[in-house]
Amino acid sequence: MNALSSDERLPLYQRLRDQLARQIADNRWKAGEAIPTEAALATEYGLSIGTVRKAVDMLVSERILERQQGRGTYIRRAQFRDSLFRFFRFQNLQGERLVPESRILSVTPLAAPAVVSYALQLPGDAPVIRIQRVRLLEGEAVLAEEIWLPRAPFEAILSLDLAAEGPLLYPIYEELCGQVIASADETLTAEPVDAEHAQWLGIAPHSPVVVIERLARGYAGQPLEWRRSRGHARHFRYSVEIR
Repeated sequence: MNALSSDERLPLYQRLRDQLARQIADNRWKAGEAIPTEAALATEYGLSIGTVRKAVDMLVSERILERQQGRGTYIRRAQFRDSLFRFFRFQNLQGERLVPESRILSVTPLAAPAVVSYALQLPGDAPVIRIQRVRLLEGEAVLAEEIWLPRAPFEAILSLDLAAEGPLLYPIYEELCGQVIASADETLTAEPVDAEHAQWLGIAPHSPVVVIERLARGYAGQPLEWRRSRGHARHFRYSVEIR
């Protein structure tokens, strides 16, 4: 029988929730995999099924788990592939949506600048990895991205040729480093582009760009990635349905 290791002053269901969240973060179960049944967890921890159900309900409400009717409860895999299309319109003259290609410019280990260590909740000058890349449509750069990772959990990336791995980074994080992105917060701002990113995008310095800032977290809520994606304002759109 497994013992719960969190604060004994907390209710049992909260302690079980914390224990399961840690195990999910430590990859006891993989993203998309089913966890044991509530009855099996009740036996494993010596708890009532009602207590287990309350803990699982919390993880479902936090979008860490998802119940699938008639199948069980699964580790939820967040979907990020189309997130940029909420804000940028990439399409041809016929109105068909286009998916930008990815070109890695550099992968560099370095000490974290202050803004990065703050975003990733790291000590000052902590070792990090910076990935610089552009997204292109028909050879034209449409997005310039800087992606920052804490070095220790992502060390294996430094020995990989990212340019040969395709446009999606999150599967690489999971398969190579065992780090699963479970959730992310995004902030949208606008600013004049600096000289470096203007050169990446092939536009004049101080041209207006829209910036999507994303802080991505693991299942335990720990920051795993901070990125800033800059796109020329001519590609920007914002739409919302109001009822």
